[in-house]
Amino acid sequence: MSDKAHEAPRSNQIIREILRGSVVTTILAFVVALVVGGVLIAATSAEVRAAAGYFFARPGDTFQALWDSVGGGYAALFRGAIYNTQADSFLTGIRSITNSIGYAAPLIAAGLGVALAFRVGMFNIGAQGQIIFGAAFAALITFPMGLPWPAQIVMTMIGAVVGGAIWAGLVGLIKATTGAHEVILTIMFNYVAVYLVTWMVSTTGVLQKTGSNQPISDPTPDAAIYPDLLGPRFPALDWGFVVVLVAAAFVYWLLERSSLGMRMRAVGENPDAARAAGINVERIYVYAMLFAGGLAGLAASQQIQGAVTNGFSSTIDAGFGFDAITVALLGRSKAWGTVVAGLLFGALKAGSYTMQAAEGIPVDIVLVVQAVVVLFVAAPPLVRTIFFLPKSEEEKRAKQNARQAKKAVAR
Repeated sequence: MSDKAHEAPRSNQIIREILRGSVVTTILAFVVALVVGGVLIAATSAEVRAAAGYFFARPGDTFQALWDSVGGGYAALFRGAIYNTQADSFLTGIRSITNSIGYAAPLIAAGLGVALAFRVGMFNIGAQGQIIFGAAFAALITFPMGLPWPAQIVMTMIGAVVGGAIWAGLVGLIKATTGAHEVILTIMFNYVAVYLVTWMVSTTGVLQKTGSNQPISDPTPDAAIYPDLLGPRFPALDWGFVVVLVAAAFVYWLLERSSLGMRMRAVGENPDAARAAGINVERIYVYAMLFAGGLAGLAASQQIQGAVTNGFSSTIDAGFGFDAITVALLGRSKAWGTVVAGLLFGALKAGSYTMQAAEGIPVDIVLVVQAVVVLFVAAPPLVRTIFFLPKSEEEKRAKQNARQAKKAVAR
């Protein structure tokens, strides 16, 4: 019989390739995270604990309490993140998804910056400082201008992008000239940015709000605020989200289609080989951090020109700086993958508030779900083992290499 007779049908091969793919692994990681979240919701429910006390007398009560707590929690998550099924009209109901998109905008922008640095082999965990300094730089440079709309919008956005690029570019420059590790540099720059901006918003004549002794800046000028994308009925969604999508398209083109992106990816794969091929690795490091910081600055503009309009402080990043690392990891450091991951995390954040308000479930449960998602996304073999999925080619090769190495040692 020919070899073709022993080959699996083409349809089976396609299914196996799909099951080995990162998309399926990511979806299943999210499923596992929801299961873990459900266990935590049940464990923190007073009704479940009370019913469990007499489980053997009336087990149905325990199962009903489990369903009410877990089902009610995830139903509230859906209402807050996607569509409010209890709303009195369709337009009121879809306000939930516009809130999710609004929360996602700064997450996507900062996540794109982290993802771009990842592709160059740099672990940029300084998005927090880049966002904070970007916001302060925009306030210092553009707020006093008093330009009319839309010039003020553009200038404030550019100021935030430039500020973030400067802050991250310093890290790239130090790494390129001294070889210092970017992880240490970005951590220290985060601290510097936090305390520097704290001083700025606490000092009269720098950024502190006029006539106030509180550590907060003046409000964003009305001419610098992004207009609502779908009208005043949906205030959380503004034109800043469109700007973020344009930035995502730019990052995709830069990394996947441009010659500079090719050099960046080469450095990320193997800097020594890239240097041997004539690529200036140190210059690429600087370029990568400039782009990454600029994208983090774009996240700052989403904050000061959108959601936060009554002034800002050194907490302007609202945790987005570190959440961006999670978003970039979940998005596999790809531009459009980061967009999808940002939308997912924006939905989780929007829905968590409804879970807390309607069901009394702590917001921390959603944070646990996010952490578990990243845990399983970072460990694809574990997900494949849980769901009995076929191993990837990389895992097969690694296993074969280990077996061969073991045989060589035995000889």
